[in-house]
Amino acid sequence: MRSMRSLSFLGVVGLFAAAATAACGKHVEPADLVLTNGRIATVDDARPTAAALAVRGDTIAAVGSVDEIKAYIGQKTEVIDLGGRFAMPAFVESHAHFMGVGESKLNLELMGTSSWEQIVAMVEAAATKAKPGDWIVGRGWHQEKWDHTPAGAVEGFPTHALLSKAAPNNPVLLTHASGHAVIANQKAMELAGVTRTTVNPPGGEIVKDKSGAPIGVFKERASGLVSRALAEARAKRTPDQVEADAVREAEMADREYISKGVASVHDAGVGFETVDLYKKLAEQGRLNVRLYVMLSESAARLAERGAQYRMIDAAQGHLTVRTIKRFMDGALGSRGAWLVEPYSDLPTSTGLNTVAPDEMKASVEWAIQNGFQVETHAIGDRANRETLNVYEATFKAHPDRKDPRWRITHAQHINAADIPRFGQLGVIATMQGVHCTSDAPYVLARLGAKRAEEGAYAWQKLMKTGAVVANGTDAPVEATDPLPGYYALVTRRQKNGEVFYGDQKMSRAEALKAYTLNGAYAAFQDLKLGSLTPGKLADITVLSADITTVPEEDIRKAEVIYTIVGGKVRYKKN
Repeated sequence: MRSMRSLSFLGVVGLFAAAATAACGKHVEPADLVLTNGRIATVDDARPTAAALAVRGDTIAAVGSVDEIKAYIGQKTEVIDLGGRFAMPAFVESHAHFMGVGESKLNLELMGTSSWEQIVAMVEAAATKAKPGDWIVGRGWHQEKWDHTPAGAVEGFPTHALLSKAAPNNPVLLTHASGHAVIANQKAMELAGVTRTTVNPPGGEIVKDKSGAPIGVFKERASGLVSRALAEARAKRTPDQVEADAVREAEMADREYISKGVASVHDAGVGFETVDLYKKLAEQGRLNVRLYVMLSESAARLAERGAQYRMIDAAQGHLTVRTIKRFMDGALGSRGAWLVEPYSDLPTSTGLNTVAPDEMKASVEWAIQNGFQVETHAIGDRANRETLNVYEATFKAHPDRKDPRWRITHAQHINAADIPRFGQLGVIATMQGVHCTSDAPYVLARLGAKRAEEGAYAWQKLMKTGAVVANGTDAPVEATDPLPGYYALVTRRQKNGEVFYGDQKMSRAEALKAYTLNGAYAAFQDLKLGSLTPGKLADITVLSADITTVPEEDIRKAEVIYTIVGGKVRYKKN
């Protein structure tokens, strides 16, 4: 924080010096790009608002009034007249799955569906176009968001019967919106060798009916039983086909994010091979966004190869790898989140712990010894507590490791006793505002009113402990668009109009910071990204409306007009 204040001080000194130079009529080196005549939110306390800014090379040269920035306009300066539009630091997506976003564009997109029958119809249509034996894959279904519960449902989940009838000759695998469960048809289960005698793997559950037959739903690590069969089918592709498919997914994700005003994406968990692909694309100049990548490899694999993958600002600042990702539990929607007390709507379950203690301990020990940050997926209160316990023990064992900035992602449901520990330990909460309003309809059913009020999406309570809260979408769990997330942060309003514990809402300024500077801080990039401060990289988003002042219901109507990365216009609305 001292370094952040120092940077703000230097920025304002530079700004006043530039203004004084212009006022005295002295020569100012022309800028390459000037944005003028706009409403600019800098997220810099030294000068929170401005009307114009100048960019030289890939960095911000000056921020000020229209008259102050006129001095930076030369014969070759590109000038963008904002015409009163709103400019801000480019959105920082603090937790998403980059390749998953690209893959979702190539498969069945189920996020907008309102019933199981609608999904079955989509699969049936896909089966008519597919060859026998071809896999049909999709993602985005959520049983809690359908307009009715399917007939014969078990724990609210549909059975595979209609799905198997719709595509009898094609294996089908549909991933839950959370990514923590799948549903498969009979053909897919046959290929996976799943029968009524198949036992639950550690950290997973095969959902079965009263007779003991699998209904087709697989929670958490049990999903791997079927996904391995899909992986075996895909392994038959040639290396060239594998790379071509991966490149296509990465490029589609890149286009999607840049069109939504997002310049930095924290990619929450990939393997070494995916990092190799990112490095190749970034070095070829084929990535518009900046990727901050987390390794999701076993402790043994990290010990073997992990250190050689650590990189900071590779490929002109478009690729950084300095974090590992772990999963302490699953998702609340599929009742995989690990709770201290049983689920209110399923008293026989407290959820699932999805990482072995020895694996977790070995991973964090490797990380702190090799200069890696740790981000752990923890949704339930027990998962958050256990993660904090591991972090605290590791920090105490290594008091010489300063400013680790370890993260807990989601942090959705926290026991009241554990909330202060985030601030005390300096643990960053990388949360998703849109999850709050999306999940709220079933949170009370899962947790009950007392637990929900005490620690569900406790943004203000966390910030009051001194903890940094960064925002994202967890796409493709939610849509990539940051504006619904910003709207959720400042309103906590559900689709039905009800506000979910409104005392935890963020102010407009807090929400903007959570989606920009706090995300940069969570990636050790706050000295160069996250605010429109002279000397920082010129990553800028221009919107059609000022989301810090328009009526709440107009926030989501704003459109991205420009996305600028490193001083270059990477997206312009037609």
